[in-house]
Amino acid sequence: MLMFWIQFALVLGAVLIGIRRGGVSLGLIGGLGVAVLVLGFRSAPSEPPIAVMLIILAVVTASATLQVAGGLDYLVQLTERMLRAHPKYVTILAPLSTFFLTVCCGTGHAVYALLPVIADVALKTGIRPERPMAISSVASQMGITASPVAAAVTFFLGFAAKSGYPVTLVDIILVTMPAGVVGLLVAAIWSFNRGLDLDKDPEYQQRLQDPEFRKSLDADVTTLGKAIPLTAKISVLLFFAGVGSIIFLASFPELLPLGHNGKPVAMTTVVQFVMLAFGAFIMFAANVKAKDIAHSSVFTAGMIAVVSIFGIAWMSDTFISANKTYLIDNIGVMVKLAPWTFAIATFCISAFVKSQAATLAITLPLGLALGLPVPLLLGLMPASYAYFFFAFYPSDLAAINMDRTGTTHIGKYLLNHSFMVPGLIGVSVSTVCAYMISRVLF
Repeated sequence: MLMFWIQFALVLGAVLIGIRRGGVSLGLIGGLGVAVLVLGFRSAPSEPPIAVMLIILAVVTASATLQVAGGLDYLVQLTERMLRAHPKYVTILAPLSTFFLTVCCGTGHAVYALLPVIADVALKTGIRPERPMAISSVASQMGITASPVAAAVTFFLGFAAKSGYPVTLVDIILVTMPAGVVGLLVAAIWSFNRGLDLDKDPEYQQRLQDPEFRKSLDADVTTLGKAIPLTAKISVLLFFAGVGSIIFLASFPELLPLGHNGKPVAMTTVVQFVMLAFGAFIMFAANVKAKDIAHSSVFTAGMIAVVSIFGIAWMSDTFISANKTYLIDNIGVMVKLAPWTFAIATFCISAFVKSQAATLAITLPLGLALGLPVPLLLGLMPASYAYFFFAFYPSDLAAINMDRTGTTHIGKYLLNHSFMVPGLIGVSVSTVCAYMISRVLF
């Protein structure tokens, strides 16, 4: 028992230090944790998550190629046209847009180009920008668990394959997509009347007395004047064709050749070669330079995710494997009787770990060790997003900085910020919905 708690403190300390230092340090310190567990505590090391890392690497490379080709700019421009055509419904349309932009691209980083547009549409329509801005930032991260090419989804796919339970990519999306949409819609409806209208907000009216502040509000924010080359549009079609090919092959596995085990090639392998192939198609079609792909923001963020998952998932799995008997005997019964407690644990971990994929890398092996079935873990998957809680994620900070009116904010007491209530509503509703859908499907 004492040895378990010492190892637990080691793992927890490694996670906290990695979070504090940021970037790839979570993976590096996770690797250090593996070394201490193996050499210091004589625990047998588990297998590193190679398949998951390769999936993320392939998807990120294709997404980064799309970004360099101008495909993300084209998607943002299309979204802006829709928002400016229906400005009165920006509080509903904006979060739906950021959600599906993430679903399409597999990363929430695409939202940065859209946030200033959302703020501008709201301001010029007389709508308090906090209303669409906060839920749009939250929705962009909720879309990760509903994206067939997101790191969190591909990690779950690899985890399910390793566990031996036949959960397909289509199964995951059938659970997380409708649950995410329902969750964000409920949060958006709540946001409709939050805060005072701009013409009744005393703080905003006081700021208007400052000539410099009034001048900043007149700035023209738009992407509509930006010329989008034909190759950018082609790159979007190719990327969607790649995603569609994965979904099609996942739906009809009999079309795949047989592997050495006599079964169709695993979807974890299919995702890798399909996304790399379509990344190559985009590179040739748009004449993208390879060095630009490696220097893109999507590629950088993706590589950080790969390293983080490498170290943290390896360390967590090694710790859980070494203490599986203790965990089952002391915690397993409680979690089986009240599965929602596992969702709360996942949420709490995510509040500090700024990655849903990294959160799942920590929690899923634990859930499996505790005897929770894979379909139940799938139903609790939306709870892996909680890093809005402290409003320190880049998309939240970007929403605050891009709202020129100042209505999107971090409160005086840190936790009373603009993202707290929309985030809690969106995640809790989507988790409940996903749990119910998983119960029906499985």
